[in-house]
Amino acid sequence: MSRANSTNPGEARGAGSSGPPLEANVDEPAPGLAGLHELILHGHRVFYRSAGSGPVVVLVHGITSTSATWANVLPYLAERFTVIAPDLLGHGESAKPRGDYSLGAYASGIRDLLIALGHDRATFVGHSLGGGVAMQLAYLFPEHCDRLVLVSSGGLGRDITPLLRAASLPGSELVLPLLANERTLAAGQAVGRALGRIGLRVHTDLGEVLRGHASLADREARAAFLTTLRTIVDFGGQRVNAADRLYLTQAIPFLLVWGERDPIIPVEHALAAHAALPGSRLELFPEAGHFPHLDDPLRFVRVLVDFIDSTEPAQIQPDRWKEVLRSGVQHVDSSP
Repeated sequence: MSRANSTNPGEARGAGSSGPPLEANVDEPAPGLAGLHELILHGHRVFYRSAGSGPVVVLVHGITSTSATWANVLPYLAERFTVIAPDLLGHGESAKPRGDYSLGAYASGIRDLLIALGHDRATFVGHSLGGGVAMQLAYLFPEHCDRLVLVSSGGLGRDITPLLRAASLPGSELVLPLLANERTLAAGQAVGRALGRIGLRVHTDLGEVLRGHASLADREARAAFLTTLRTIVDFGGQRVNAADRLYLTQAIPFLLVWGERDPIIPVEHALAAHAALPGSRLELFPEAGHFPHLDDPLRFVRVLVDFIDSTEPAQIQPDRWKEVLRSGVQHVDSSP
């Protein structure tokens, strides 16, 4: 099976000539975002965006975000691929039931959505929380995973922004409505504009964090956020760490994309994961923060298309998975 070659940190790889026309000016407005579609899955309304035809690429957003985060990359990818970008349960327009918001539940939901839409396999691209979901999906359902792409992903180390650690504390449900009100958000936006006027670069991260906070004004969205957050984060940092199972990705082409200025999940997590997996590929975006697909969407598309073009889809049979799994087993002699 062909594997992705490792690359030097920060080294960009250009997309092949068969890719979409990516020579557009970065300052030009993005093409129109595909409209939302709806289906009922396990009794809950699930909204998703879908466009294009060809091999399937599933884009999974992060916590408090929505499928709209992929607005600047989805139309370009749709020229070559069938692109599916859901609003996860508890987010966006999708239902926000009182229920299971664990990584496993999200992974099962993405798998079921894929099958409900008539597809068996996909390249999974996950950002932040979505990266943890994509890793869980690749681990639980490897037969559905062609490739795995993690973008500023959770689940690769303990460190995370203090804001999310604080939000996981008991009692935060009383504070969040105050932080999400219009007056507080307007003040935050004013601070951002003031920083810009005195010459300080206001990062994409500020706008996205404010947008995420605004979504928490809705009571059901806020409850879903807290349930999700507390399954993966506590005051000490991230509770879920996939480092002990990264060896399983040796059977799946694996790409890491990270912003070197990420203030939410440090780039050191990407460096450590890449070092642990010599066959992986790492692409660092020097000027990007936590949202490299927003800070440099055209390069993001080039990197993703090149990765897909230069790797073969994983073909994991039960015997192969057993072989990979047993390679990480250590037998312990428990005799006296």
